[in-house]
Amino acid sequence: LPRSHAGVSRSVAVVTAYLMKTEGLGWEEAYAAVRAAKPDAEVNPGFQGQLKLYEAMGCAVDSSSALYKRYRLQMVTERYPELQDLPREVFAVDPTSVCQTPNTEVLYRCRKCRRALFRSSSILSHMEGSGPTAFAHKRLTNSAQLCGDGREKCTSYFTEPVQWMEPALLGVMEGQLLCPKCTSKLGSFSWRGEQCSCGRWVTPAFQIHKSRVDEARMLPADNFQAAKT
Repeated sequence: LPRSHAGVSRSVAVVTAYLMKTEGLGWEEAYAAVRAAKPDAEVNPGFQGQLKLYEAMGCAVDSSSALYKRYRLQMVTERYPELQDLPREVFAVDPTSVCQTPNTEVLYRCRKCRRALFRSSSILSHMEGSGPTAFAHKRLTNSAQLCGDGREKCTSYFTEPVQWMEPALLGVMEGQLLCPKCTSKLGSFSWRGEQCSCGRWVTPAFQIHKSRVDEARMLPADNFQAAKT
């Protein structure tokens, strides 16, 4: 977390969050109320970002929230510029090492070798972009042209990083994502961000092409060993 001078910014952020939680105020309203009582109160940009996130999550801290995960990934790029020794919690557990998960979740497998890659809870959704108009500065690609014919606009899943991706991610800003079993190309990643086929820019981006994976409902625990292979 960002540090504040003499604790002033931090204490102001805490009081602002308290008013948001107890009075049902938006972060700007709560901040204005604090400043009305203490004109020299000031929240630094880092804490402002956290208060906005707190508001977006309904004044609750939910580490499983896609909003929380995306914010955490953005902070990682600032705190670990060399992208080495990343915190364990940044990576989702490899689904092949999970013995039991809710049957409501969808498992995504490599279409070629059937290796389990990620779960639906790892997908970080984004607001749909403006389609072909977002690609006006460059020649339209096939994926961008899909946006105008009624078919699905987003041709990729953008996920949180999963444990099997770690060797490819550490120490580099961008690269390919390959299946850890058959090495077929699944997509790409960029800590700087990538543009979805819908036109939305996603930062950071861990992009898996939908055409390279299949959906499957989670198997019961007694079939887990079969699922691993």
